Amino acid sequence: MDLTILLHWAEFGVRWLHVITAIAWIGSSFYFIALDLGLNRNIPGPADGEEWQVHGGGFYHIQKYLVAPDAMPEHLTWFKWESYATWLSGFALLILVYWVGAELFLIDWTVMDLAPWQAITISAVSLVIGWVIYDTLCKSPLGENPTQLMVLLFVLLIVMAWAYTQVFSGRAALLHLGAFTATIMSANVAMIIIPNQKIVVADLKAGRVPDAKYGKIAKLRSTHNNYLTLPVIFLMLSNHYPLVFATQYNWIIASLVFLMGVTIRHFFNTMHQRKGMLWWTWAATALIFGLIVWLSVLPLSREDVVEEAAMTPLSERFAAHADFPEVANIVLGRCSMCHAAEVYWPGIAMAPRGVMLDSDAAIASHARAIYLQAGVSHAMPPGNLSFIEEAERAAIRSWYREVTGGAL
Repeated sequence: MDLTILLHWAEFGVRWLHVITAIAWIGSSFYFIALDLGLNRNIPGPADGEEWQVHGGGFYHIQKYLVAPDAMPEHLTWFKWESYATWLSGFALLILVYWVGAELFLIDWTVMDLAPWQAITISAVSLVIGWVIYDTLCKSPLGENPTQLMVLLFVLLIVMAWAYTQVFSGRAALLHLGAFTATIMSANVAMIIIPNQKIVVADLKAGRVPDAKYGKIAKLRSTHNNYLTLPVIFLMLSNHYPLVFATQYNWIIASLVFLMGVTIRHFFNTMHQRKGMLWWTWAATALIFGLIVWLSVLPLSREDVVEEAAMTPLSERFAAHADFPEVANIVLGRCSMCHAAEVYWPGIAMAPRGVMLDSDAAIASHARAIYLQAGVSHAMPPGNLSFIEEAERAAIRSWYREVTGGAL
């Protein structure tokens, strides 16, 4: 079995793990946000609030202490591994898809002419720098003004959305903005929330009264995570939809998504606080989403659509192979009615995943995807609508394997 297929299965396995851990993290986060906002704080006693809940045939009586209880409980459950596992699996997926496949998915030669190692370095460093800037802002006097801090954070995200689109492909840019935001969220848990809780636990064990400031700091970071969750999910899904990432307005679309995250979460946060249903937030969300749809279909200039990326050394090898003319004819005949600047297949507005296969250079640049989607598997064309024959699939496999030796 060649390395390409093994890498493809590794990507699938890690993606599966990433989705599972993300469900666990987001689920527990949303639950505790709703629980905290919905606590009954009119009951006398040492607790800050309590709540009765029913689930799975049983009743639960939950109490929250603003700082800490009088004594350390014998059994204490920590909610941290969901966050850690989500980030680690996401980072592994970033490596497998965008670093290993840098020439295909990370770099757009029409945006910036980068060597793979340069693009990978920018990818990694940007995630670290993002956390450093955000953490510095939170620890500055702005931390005492949550509203101003949130506005500044939004400005930072807009700047990063634009900056990523000036360096990477549209698909990679939005994915990296999601990773940038998710890194901030997970680092909030690992670097601030959990360490602060451990300080409180240590004080309790030592018989000291915990300082309330640690809970206040953790609450600020938790609130940020609450409002950033939905935009991160959108950005992680965006790589499947070229109408989101393959437009010149992709960075504006990404910026607007963060506003939708605020309006949606504001509705549910207010509802959980039992302060009523703010239906205007639904109207605001629909308006923003409509604006996003409009931006996605604004006509691009012809130059932007047809401009062709320079081929990499590897894609030049694919194009120079003796079997390439045969493979190019197969792809042009079976795939380019959808994968082209001007799509001819009814019901498809833009080339799926932004992949153009309407020229020799484009076909050579997407050799790996063609091999996996139409050579090894029957994923493309969908339902074999263009009637590609088994002999043609065999020709694609032979061409790819002879060039790479199964090493890509």
